[in-house]
Amino acid sequence: MSAHAYILLCADSRYYVGSTIGSLERRLSEHNLGTHDGWTKHRRPVRLVFAQEFQQIGDAIAAERQLKGWSRAKKEALIAGKFHLLPELARRGRRARAPFFETPPDGGSSG
Repeated sequence: MSAHAYILLCADSRYYVGSTIGSLERRLSEHNLGTHDGWTKHRRPVRLVFAQEFQQIGDAIAAERQLKGWSRAKKEALIAGKFHLLPELARRGRRARAPFFETPPDGGSSG
């Protein structure tokens, strides 16, 4: 069963980072319905702006933890597919680690 790390844009323009196993669509629906009493319940509606699939939930959780440590600017570069900006944004931030996320085969030159 696949797992996902994801970023949601909330109604208050804040980002929520999470991970889930199984259906990402089901989890997004749960966020929007307020099924769980959590951070997004009072920030609805939410919109999925980034997701990456993993084969194991442990990898998705590791990616979620890493994303939660990223600055807003770094998250927005990832969302926009501007992978070439990530190293510079990492140097500016608190944590200068290589991104867990892989650059697409085309070198990340999408925009």
